[in-house]
Amino acid sequence: MDFSDFLKYVPKIKQEKLLGDQAHIKMVPVERILEVEKFNTSSNNPRKAAVMMLIYPKNNRCHLALIVRNTYPGVHSAQIGFPGGKVELEDVSLTHTALRETHEEIGIHPEKIEVIKTFTEVFIPPSNFIVAPFLGISYSELEFIEQEEEVAGIIEFPLLDFLNEKTIVKKIMDTSYGNNIEVPTFKINEHYVWGATAMMMSELKEVLKSSFKN
Repeated sequence: MDFSDFLKYVPKIKQEKLLGDQAHIKMVPVERILEVEKFNTSSNNPRKAAVMMLIYPKNNRCHLALIVRNTYPGVHSAQIGFPGGKVELEDVSLTHTALRETHEEIGIHPEKIEVIKTFTEVFIPPSNFIVAPFLGISYSELEFIEQEEEVAGIIEFPLLDFLNEKTIVKKIMDTSYGNNIEVPTFKINEHYVWGATAMMMSELKEVLKSSFKN
């Protein structure tokens, strides 16, 4: 999709209804549903985090930026996700968290991002985080600078590929809530995106599809 064409739909995207669980459930195996049901988010006092779903032009084509996290001791080691992270004391809002972390992790200054929509929060049981996703737009081509301590690579995902239903495939995986289970994923070249990030992507995909057809 041409970036100039995408911009025509931004007013519709801003007004589009969120689908929340209805969209999330498409990328959730049964085992995760059972795991989440065990948790009482209010009593577990989950930590807060925010991520940026950033759309930008590359050769005038719309792309979505994701990061490959470094390998480290932890539940999100080597996973693919959106730039973002936990709320720090200096953050004045979740939006501020998403913008700050995007700047730190991939080098894109907050002034280059227009945040146009807040998406449905996702609870992550293994790390006890509630993550707020934001949709942002950069209007010019970007030069990424990876934060070496946390980011192993950046994936530039063409929006047309993202919207293609063939991108969603099921993969047998070992996860924190079960081994050798079938997990819905977004396949990007040799990478598989699953879990909370895939849930966020599912809601984003449904919002974009609905906006484009109306």
